[in-house]
This record gives sequence, C-alpha cells and structure tokens, in this order.
Amino acid sequence: MSLSIIPLFVGPWQWVIIGLAILLLFGGKKIPELMKGLGSGIKEFKDASKDESAENKEKK
Repeated sequence: MSLSIIPLFVGPWQWVIIGLAILLLFGGKKIPELMKGLGSGIKEFKDASKDESAENKEKK
C-alpha cells in the first residue's frame, strides 16, 4: 500500500481521535520534545539528501 493512499482513508474525526490518543499516551509536556526530535530528524534527512545529490552532480 502506498503512503499517499493512507490519508485518503482517514477523515477529520479520525485525526482528532489519533491526536487525543497521542496526547493521552505521551502527555502535554512530552509532545513538544517529540516534535522537536521529529523536526531535527527531518532536517538531518533533508541535509543528507542535499549532500548526496551534490555528490552525484560532481561525479557526472
């Protein structure tokens, strides 16, 4: 199953329920820490992919 298909099956109320479940599991104080970690992970991934594409351009 493609990742682009998954959001089509999840409506707005399901997102609310998912958000509440995450809030209950992790608590209000842990969520900013989780989002900070997620953001830094995405940033590192983007930086690595830019470095990789720059290396590929140099090799050509």
